[in-house]
Amino acid sequence: MNPRGDTWMALFPPLAGLPEAERGMLATRAAAAALPAGTTVFEPQQACGAFLFVTRGSVRVYQLDQDGNEIVLYRLGPGSICILTTMALLAADRYSAYAVTETEVEAVALPGPTFDDLMGRSPRFRGFVFLAHAERMADLMRVIQNVTFESIESRLAARLLALAADRGTLSITHQQLAAEIGSAREVVSRHLKAFERRGWVSLARNRIEVRNAASLRGAAGDADA
Repeated sequence: MNPRGDTWMALFPPLAGLPEAERGMLATRAAAAALPAGTTVFEPQQACGAFLFVTRGSVRVYQLDQDGNEIVLYRLGPGSICILTTMALLAADRYSAYAVTETEVEAVALPGPTFDDLMGRSPRFRGFVFLAHAERMADLMRVIQNVTFESIESRLAARLLALAADRGTLSITHQQLAAEIGSAREVVSRHLKAFERRGWVSLARNRIEVRNAASLRGAAGDADA
């Protein structure tokens, strides 16, 4: 797979303002990567050697609690960069979470030394990295706020609405849904059963149908959907 020169940069508009020499560095030194679904991109204590630009597909970044329960921190899609990768490279540190491809993923990997070079010489590249870093930090703060201050019911209702979107149904296990909101499977199953008794959802194996979106929106309250 070839990154096709600088065509992939169209997914990252701030890069369009880079001087020609710096765009040339990105175009010639970056390497394309294709990852099948289910590939571990990184895990805790793994060294970070490259700065990744996701151009296609979805990557789930998550952490495990002391009981082994998963909590989704954020997802990377086309046009995304990873805050944990940025932090690891800037601090010459190792990863502190997991990342797994949810679909087939295409990305462009910029070697660590080139990343360091551009950060040192290019104010515009630094601005791009720090702005993306700040936006992803805002996502993490929302996760922390929801887990800390929102009830399980409101978080679950909000996430059901977000995942179902306009389809009205979603294919997901209770364990996967628990990871989405940072809870335990048993807790999520109990609340889903309560939602079903109220007529808000209909449950089947690995499938949830939203029956009363208005009631779910009311339960979601201020939780981030």
